[in-house]
Amino acid sequence: MKSLSSAFEGKKALVTYIAAGDPDLKTTAYLLKLLDTEGADVLEVGIPFSDPLADGPVIQQASQRALSGGATLKKILGMLKDLRNEISAPRVLMGYMNSVLAYGQEKFAADAAGAGVSGVIIPDLPFHQGERLAALLREQGVDFILMVTPNTPAERLRGICERASGFLYCVSRLGVTGESGTAEASPKEYMDRVRSHTSLPLALGFGVSAPEKAALAAKAADGVVVGSALISLLEPCGTDRELLRSKAVPFLGSLRKALDSAGQKAARCEPGRKTGV
Repeated sequence: MKSLSSAFEGKKALVTYIAAGDPDLKTTAYLLKLLDTEGADVLEVGIPFSDPLADGPVIQQASQRALSGGATLKKILGMLKDLRNEISAPRVLMGYMNSVLAYGQEKFAADAAGAGVSGVIIPDLPFHQGERLAALLREQGVDFILMVTPNTPAERLRGICERASGFLYCVSRLGVTGESGTAEASPKEYMDRVRSHTSLPLALGFGVSAPEKAALAAKAADGVVVGSALISLLEPCGTDRELLRSKAVPFLGSLRKALDSAGQKAARCEPGRKTGV
């Protein structure tokens, strides 16, 4: 399995998000292997939760379908452990703190590492309250990935960057996943401001729904996160693997082409700049 840092080396990273257990864990396992072979550089796996505050309606509905199907954090970690030697792209778990507390922080950190998880994102855990979980994850070799927004104040941004590892998840707009929200600055201005505080790779997410938007985001960032658009595309397919493949492969190919094109253009415009770290 590749490390998180290596996923951003030499190209613009494609980070894909799916909700674990939507529509069931067997289909999730199939999709993770498919995403891995079709160009995803980082696989973000959502832990379904009944009240996902940072997520828009598409991911909320995916979480509800997963919960209705019986998905639990224990089952998700078991599924990832079974896949540990079958997938090369690093896996990142994204979920909410209630799920971790119910599971037990020490056990979660140990079991996540045992399942081959490379990083964890907890959107509702303020960085200054996450030191215990961050330390437990660090002891297990798992990155604690933090999020910033366009209106994160400079002092808070410095604190987040000092504590983050793996990569920094940069929310592109104010609002929830899958919605347009309100932009406070251009992607370049935003990324330049964040880069002044960190050397970590920057992944831009929320509202990236098409290759054109992915290319625009990739011109400024080191990677792009695509979630709601992918879930919306695949949801009507249910568990039909042939249909899932027929929908996923062209979409991933268009995203990969857009990111590669953006990376080449960025290299020509900024000959002295390396992509990622």
